[in-house]
Amino acid sequence: MPKRKTKPTQRGNRYQALLEKIFFDHYKPGATEVVFEREEFVAAAKKLKVKLPKNLGDAVYSVRYRIAMPARVIATQTEGREWVIVGQGRSRYAFRLAKVSRILPNENLVTIKIPEATPEIISAYALSDEQALLAKVRYNRLIDVFLGLSACSLQSHLRTSVKDIGQIEVDEVYVGVDRDGRQYVIPVQAKGGNDKLGAVQTEQDIAFCRDKFPELICRPISAQFMADDLIALFELTIEDDEIKIVDEVHYRLVPADQISREELAAYRARKTRG
Repeated sequence: MPKRKTKPTQRGNRYQALLEKIFFDHYKPGATEVVFEREEFVAAAKKLKVKLPKNLGDAVYSVRYRIAMPARVIATQTEGREWVIVGQGRSRYAFRLAKVSRILPNENLVTIKIPEATPEIISAYALSDEQALLAKVRYNRLIDVFLGLSACSLQSHLRTSVKDIGQIEVDEVYVGVDRDGRQYVIPVQAKGGNDKLGAVQTEQDIAFCRDKFPELICRPISAQFMADDLIALFELTIEDDEIKIVDEVHYRLVPADQISREELAAYRARKTRG
């Protein structure tokens, strides 16, 4: 009896199958960059006999933040480096072998309680973890608290194009000013549930700031829900081609009467940030 061929959808996620096919259509041993066009998903889906995603960009998004890179692709990585997918212009991408970069909350960091100011109706009808997180950050003015300046939301889910990258989406953009008149642009990346904070998105956010707001100081922020609705905020930067954490604070939003006198005294005793 002939051996039955295993369909890609049975081997794992179809996005992984498509990206694996595209990668090895171009990859040569020792390569550090593998360029491909978005339209290649069409041919790959036909060849593998899998359903073509309605949103081709979602395959790239998923492997950046939700699912692992295909195992065969990972097997070609070198020590200390990993494959990431970056934009390279309109409908053009590249697998790039980059230094390993992880943006993970420090589980041992102290928690700061903040009086909850999110309207209950917003909490009741938020449609996703990401939307709920952005709303909580906005209504509780956590960007102001975290950075120590006055900031206002300029636009959420901003879709735009950046030179040499192509189309990107910024989860939310704030602009702000400090006591000395310095003005800032603050791109916020928000992740909830099992989504991972991504170094690639941070790089894109920084490139967006340089392209669209060159006169403002860019301070990229990442926000993530942790267990028990704990919110981790990171300020990030690029140093030696790696994403580095400048600062990290964990906030828990609670009713005002759940912040004890002892906790307030402890906050007063702490050294002022910044």
